[in-house]
Amino acid sequence: MFRFLLWTFVVCLFVVSVSCGSKQNTDKLIPIEDFFVKPEKSNFKISPDGRRIAYLGVDDHCRNIFVLDLQEKSKSKQLTYQSDMNVQYFFWASDSLIVYSNSHSPQDSLRIYSIFVDSERTTPLLPVKNARLRWLAPHTLHDNYLLATLNNRDSTVFDLYKIFVDGSAPQLLIRNPGNISKWFASPDGKVRLAMTNDSVQESILYRTDENMPFQQIAHTDYQTSIRPLGFVKDSHTHIYALSNENRDRLSLVEYNVSTGEEERLIFEHSEVDLQPVGYSDHLQELIFSQYTINKVKQHFFHQTFQRHFDKLSAKFGNQSIDILDTDTSMRHWIVKVYTDVHAGGIYHYNVLADTAILLEEMNPKLSRANLSPKEPVSFQSRDGLTLHGYLTYPLTGKRETLPVVVLVHDGPNRRETSDFDAEVQFLANRGYLVFQLNYRGSSGYGKKFWAAGFKEWGGKIQADMIDGVTWLIHQGIVDKNRVAIMGSGFGGYSALHAATYNSSFYKCAISMSGYTNLFTYFREIPPHHQQYVRLFYNIIGNPSKEYELFKAISPVFHADKVKIPVLFAQGGKDRFSSLTDANQFVQKLKNNNVPIKYIYREEEGRRFRNEENIINYYQEVEAFLKQYL
Repeated sequence: MFRFLLWTFVVCLFVVSVSCGSKQNTDKLIPIEDFFVKPEKSNFKISPDGRRIAYLGVDDHCRNIFVLDLQEKSKSKQLTYQSDMNVQYFFWASDSLIVYSNSHSPQDSLRIYSIFVDSERTTPLLPVKNARLRWLAPHTLHDNYLLATLNNRDSTVFDLYKIFVDGSAPQLLIRNPGNISKWFASPDGKVRLAMTNDSVQESILYRTDENMPFQQIAHTDYQTSIRPLGFVKDSHTHIYALSNENRDRLSLVEYNVSTGEEERLIFEHSEVDLQPVGYSDHLQELIFSQYTINKVKQHFFHQTFQRHFDKLSAKFGNQSIDILDTDTSMRHWIVKVYTDVHAGGIYHYNVLADTAILLEEMNPKLSRANLSPKEPVSFQSRDGLTLHGYLTYPLTGKRETLPVVVLVHDGPNRRETSDFDAEVQFLANRGYLVFQLNYRGSSGYGKKFWAAGFKEWGGKIQADMIDGVTWLIHQGIVDKNRVAIMGSGFGGYSALHAATYNSSFYKCAISMSGYTNLFTYFREIPPHHQQYVRLFYNIIGNPSKEYELFKAISPVFHADKVKIPVLFAQGGKDRFSSLTDANQFVQKLKNNNVPIKYIYREEEGRRFRNEENIINYYQEVEAFLKQYL
């Protein structure tokens, strides 16, 4: 079964119809709630034998596991009946056994169970405890146990355990000496490969047998990455990996873990990093490699799989297809099909029958809406760096002197793509040009581009956004007097930084959970992420040694410079933003008679999750932009 990220979305069963149907009028305002539909069903996963599909659905206000039987529809059923807490995640441990976790929230105490699909017999696998668990991929059942790491001994390190699905006490396999960040299991269930990481330096450790000690076989710095994908078939010494060692971009290689040497380059792309998908754990083969320039693309190694993929693609024209999951025979797939103007759907593809069955339209309220396509753009920054981004025009027909919202992505080590984005479509539907930029420090464009953003949170990263808007103004596309900046997390920080230091350039700023104080950001890093602190010192800076830098780029210390209206949303459970700092920033603006709209939701974290709070937030965004832009 493939090791793929599975994204959350809704489910209903009928055969695919590719036609779009009639469209709404281009000038019609779409209700805010239609953009931000919160799916009731999500996380579709197919059983190893391809017989059943499990997913999360809502029952009694809680997320529970449901099972669709593809062979005998009458045996489809609800599998769990939580009424006071949610199932957080689940996976198939075998054809008939599911392992799942439930809790009141992802930060709640650890609760892990196994459940047989046929008998519905449930077994607790661990005592309820305040700890974190990380399963080793692939989630393969070896006899009666799975491999996982737990930090119950020390919150900062994860020890390796056997977790028995019959509820027997976990067995400690290896006590983490303190520096091991990842463990990798061979197909036979033996752990021969591990990685250490102090976030600045990383080492690969290997042993031929579990009775032997690990030996360091390779050592890299924090800008160089070797990411194992899986073992080469019938080998315990060779793996497939993504590596940017001695090159700029992550490329696909065969790597000898017994010698620490790359033995051959399999595939690379000249412009972007490859993504860590496409390896079949069951077959121990590379099926494809994947990358994204604007749209997701696959490069296939398995000709039979490619032939079936081409048949599937033909059903959907030019739409993007993400392969989310397959059974072990690769005859049943779960895929996501979408475009920049269509939220898309989750489908079950039967390879032998060549049928694609729609499991769920991800946002049926927008399925007939006329939405705005994303247009890729590129330009040169003031210091000669090529930057890429996207423009989404409002459907007014006008393409000159438009009001623009600079929508800044979080991270900063993430990136924008041409995928569907509900927030972008909402803003474009309200008449704004939306500008999304992959500023320096964004991921996916190689390590040089990523490193160009180091210690530039308040410097060249922010200058990249100004350079982009200036370029749009010179093109005649943007009205220089109607420029807003908006974002969440790092994007929210950028909005607050812009309001602080560039009030003459921007007309207004909108921040969701923006960092006001970077000293606080470091203080609030949780114990299980402490290993990354030294990396953050290199990327952001060291607050102890670079006090003046941190004070200079933390908006809370310069709130008196803000001259433009600000909308500031903050959750009470956001670990990275101090409520005290947020309140202080807001109060300074009020004292200076700067228009400030403050939205505080005590029960929310870094992102608003409650549907009512989400809708209310975008209502405020709409009113704010209408008033000031």
